[in-house]
Amino acid sequence: MTDTVLFQAFVYLCAAVVCVPIAKKAGLGAVLGYLVAGVLIGPHVAGLVGKEGHHVMHFAEFGVVMMLFIVGLELQPQLLWKLRRPIVGLGGLQVVVTTALVSGAGLALGLDWKVALAVGMILSMSSTAIVLSTLAERNLLKTSGGQSSFSVLLFQDIAVIPILAIFPLLGVAEVMGAGGGDGGGGHGGGGSDRAAWMTGLLVIGAVVGVVAAGRFIVRPMFQFLAAVKLRESFIAAALLIVVATAFLMQQVGLSPALGTFVAGVVLADSEYRHELESDIEPFKGLLLGLFFISVGAQIDFPLIGAEPLTIAGIVVGTMVLKLGVLLALARVFELDRPARWLLAMGLAEVGEFAFVLISFGLQNRIYGDATAAPLVAAVAISMLLTPFLFLALERWVLPAVTKDSADDARARPHDEIAHEESPVVLAGFGRFGQVVGRMLRSMGVRCTVLDLDPEIVDVVRRLELQVYYGDASRLDLMRAAGCAHAKVLIVAVDDPEQALSIVETAKEHFPQLQIFARARDRIQYYELKSRGVTYAHRETFASAYETGIEVLRALGYRGHTAHRLARRWRQHEESELEEIAAMWARREERATIFARFKQAVKEAERLMRDEDPQVFVEADAAWDNEALRVDRRDRKSTRLNSSH
Repeated sequence: MTDTVLFQAFVYLCAAVVCVPIAKKAGLGAVLGYLVAGVLIGPHVAGLVGKEGHHVMHFAEFGVVMMLFIVGLELQPQLLWKLRRPIVGLGGLQVVVTTALVSGAGLALGLDWKVALAVGMILSMSSTAIVLSTLAERNLLKTSGGQSSFSVLLFQDIAVIPILAIFPLLGVAEVMGAGGGDGGGGHGGGGSDRAAWMTGLLVIGAVVGVVAAGRFIVRPMFQFLAAVKLRESFIAAALLIVVATAFLMQQVGLSPALGTFVAGVVLADSEYRHELESDIEPFKGLLLGLFFISVGAQIDFPLIGAEPLTIAGIVVGTMVLKLGVLLALARVFELDRPARWLLAMGLAEVGEFAFVLISFGLQNRIYGDATAAPLVAAVAISMLLTPFLFLALERWVLPAVTKDSADDARARPHDEIAHEESPVVLAGFGRFGQVVGRMLRSMGVRCTVLDLDPEIVDVVRRLELQVYYGDASRLDLMRAAGCAHAKVLIVAVDDPEQALSIVETAKEHFPQLQIFARARDRIQYYELKSRGVTYAHRETFASAYETGIEVLRALGYRGHTAHRLARRWRQHEESELEEIAAMWARREERATIFARFKQAVKEAERLMRDEDPQVFVEADAAWDNEALRVDRRDRKSTRLNSSH
């Protein structure tokens, strides 16, 4: 009974349902939960799955294929072109340098040069599945470090193709069979006995075919299916694209994951992109989970117990070496410190494609089982350690290096200011300050701008706007910026503590200034008001207020009715805001302030319920020209219809 498909499915699903939520709740991430689940049900712990786990791996690797299809969907071709330098430069150097160093270490340990070179190429790979899943889970994929990690992983996936071509040249005998790798998502499959020039032509033809199909076949097909409005057909078509592309790439010897990535990029600007993502996502998540469980189940604990030093040496040596290489390359490519450490710690492990390459090396008789078995165990352990590395990165490393980066930025010498005498000094030129600054500039108002972000300063200067690098909370810089002669100080910095420091310095030394300050939320508003700032503005309030008015109009309220009701609510909102700000300044108990806020919310609801919009409909109609036009068109249409 334990060999049946239903029982195996039951075991895998139970392990996932139990372990993953526990790992997620503990803050360890879903990937680690899947890996631990695989270890627990594996042949060396509970023994609920055995040798068939290897076959499950081949099926589960389709989750990696689907993941890269979705990644491709999220990448516009112009963004991919923008990443060409890190993909080719950073990714290419990582593979070459890591291969060279690992091969050198293998030669120093007495390995044959062919074996050392093969092992170097195998261990240069990182885990696309684990890294991209973890980056997405932690919302790090769109960061500088996340984009660099993606670039390196993409190059590694491309590099699998030439590596598979090199392996037969390192073998001591002809390749056993034409299948290439024994599954593994189809790497090396199909046509290994073809001439190299023919294989190259087939690869180019396959890629061109995928691009052409995406442009001229897939879109019309989805237009037809969308018109039919049968959701299951749309889902089937989405799966068909992934399966067909993977199969085609497998037949020409390309990575199926790389092929589906290309297909995703082709469809990235399609109007059906979001629909495709939502249809593929559940299958991708389930198969990726199955893949991670299979990795955990394949960890050979008896072998680890028999050769602990060898396997530990491979794991630690490889991960430390790759971490050092990636840190050095990230520095060369001028990534900031957080991005460097994210790249290095995220890609220090060995990836799933290593299983494919190890198997392919065995088939080509580059090495024997005595070399392959420890490599498989080391790869699985390194993948198991990756979520712990991300955990350490997130909890200890990134906070430390982010602080160091901020300190480095502040270590940059402040700009010399030739004692400006503008009527306005603007501290902070981020998303809030830029809007105010551009508006004042368009009105011809001179404005001296200070900002502590070197990137913003450099970008704004390229736009030929006058901005100085410096900490606006420093008294000497405020004097140099002309605060002694200015009429207005606008505090628009992001950091609430820095904003309060600027306000306190200005109040003490430049009492003539009218201070306008940006508040991120109510708490900062209260703090600013308690320090005597007359004009504090919540940064999102005005846009949210205007949105509320438009929503009322969309619900059928006359234009002036919506404005009048909103204005009535705003008057109440600002009144209670000032009342609570006064309580905050008096340092009353937080419980008292919170109780007053709850009471104010109920008062606002009661106030608005007492309003009867119908009473003002006729009077308000005269204020709403657009509504009158609509009414006139409706009445005209009614008369025409009645005349016919």
